[in-house]
Amino acid sequence: MQRRSLLLAALPTLLTACVSAPTAPGPMPRIGLALGGGAAKGFAHVGVIKVLEASGLTPAVVAGTSAGSVVGALYASGLSGFALQEQSFALDEGRIRDLTLFGVGGLVKGEKLQEYVNELVKKRTLEQMAKPFAAVATDLDSGARVIFNRGNTGQAVRASCSIPGVFQPAVIAGKRYVDGGLVSPVPVDAARQLGADIVIAVDISSKAKDGKAEGILSNLNQTITIMGQKLGEQEMTRADVIIRPRVGQIGAADLDQKHVAVLEGEKAAQEALPAIRAAIERWQQAQAKR
Repeated sequence: MQRRSLLLAALPTLLTACVSAPTAPGPMPRIGLALGGGAAKGFAHVGVIKVLEASGLTPAVVAGTSAGSVVGALYASGLSGFALQEQSFALDEGRIRDLTLFGVGGLVKGEKLQEYVNELVKKRTLEQMAKPFAAVATDLDSGARVIFNRGNTGQAVRASCSIPGVFQPAVIAGKRYVDGGLVSPVPVDAARQLGADIVIAVDISSKAKDGKAEGILSNLNQTITIMGQKLGEQEMTRADVIIRPRVGQIGAADLDQKHVAVLEGEKAAQEALPAIRAAIERWQQAQAKR
């Protein structure tokens, strides 16, 4: 009876081990994680990372756009998924928001965000990260996509997060940069450039709403959303797996919904595990044929 009780008690652990184990033998690919932008929805990235780590599918390289660049930088610096969650829940909004009434191009300067990120990554530059990382931004003057993988980490994240009209453009070496979501909402290509064999894309972007948009601002927001949606869809065709946490109900500034976002990230990642393992098996089979 005692032996049976011990087996029953151990059953959840055994089942978890079976679920977490890779489905196919052979060399493991370098998994790349492409974390998309979405403001407060970005906490969902933390839940995704937690599940991947727990399942033995730890990403080797990370690329991030906007909110994804914040989570990506902290993760690439060496923080685990659970450590990221602790930092997320302890986040004081005042530490990352520096409002100004006299700025050009936005109400938020972005200096506090830069300092916050550099503090948490212990002032490591992008080259000094524990794993390869890139933050994607947009050159405001040329419209070109810029992939930062060298230099000041906090500064690159600030550039990637500088939403036009909200943040002032980030100035780096005399050039102005704004939100990477304008050119690469989910940075699949950047993850490939970092050397990923397979790329898991995490899409937390807003979707165009059905129905008639009312007013100038509403029309503008709908237009930008449609443009970003179409652009993101093109780049995500180059991902091996796409994870879409159900965070549509969370607003851009709803930082108090971080618990919900993390949970939705966990749920979506769990659902995607079979697809991820299938992608790994396809890669292994392709390698075996070479």
